[in-house]
Amino acid sequence: MLERLRDDFPDVTSSKVRFLETQGLVAPERTPAGYRVFRPEDVDRLRYILAAQRDRFWPLKVIREALDALDRGLADPGTESVRPHPDVPTPDPVVPRPAAFRPRARVRLTGPELRQASGIDKPMFAALESFGLLRADRTGHFTAEAVSVAVAARRLAEHGLEPRHLRPFRTAADREIGLVDQVLATRRGSGSKEERTAEILSACVALHVALVRSGLER
Repeated sequence: MLERLRDDFPDVTSSKVRFLETQGLVAPERTPAGYRVFRPEDVDRLRYILAAQRDRFWPLKVIREALDALDRGLADPGTESVRPHPDVPTPDPVVPRPAAFRPRARVRLTGPELRQASGIDKPMFAALESFGLLRADRTGHFTAEAVSVAVAARRLAEHGLEPRHLRPFRTAADREIGLVDQVLATRRGSGSKEERTAEILSACVALHVALVRSGLER
């Protein structure tokens, strides 16, 4: 492991790595005999830490925050900022294609990170949570889809629709999800479960958009 690092960091020592381990910045596996085993991702993590200290002059606290954010799928702040920022997909178009419903890269955002990415303020964030439009996971984090929800809610608020008015969307979405789960559980079809789920959800959204447009044209 040290040999792999010394070309870029000639001053690195085993004691330095052990210190970083005691600080919780790297956690190599241990053999039954107690020897450390560094995987390639551990070496990459150490390279990031050492570069952050040497090139960015970051203290350990900031490096720890950056590593935590990177572990949650956020973008590397580079030299522009000491804090990572959400790097999430843009909201889907009006009628998303099936590919839009397939699993995205796992991004886990804190509440402040979600607000920053979507441009909503704390009162709107709290309201969206209270009406079930934003739901955190067991660890208190939000997915990239939550950003799309928040952005849509912000745009609707500009037209006078408050979060309390959007509760029916949550109810309708839950019903559609239940319907899709029922179909997948009772009927077989060609393709993988992921592909079938994407096809059905895309058709559901297309039907919803067509019905709304039809109603508005009357």
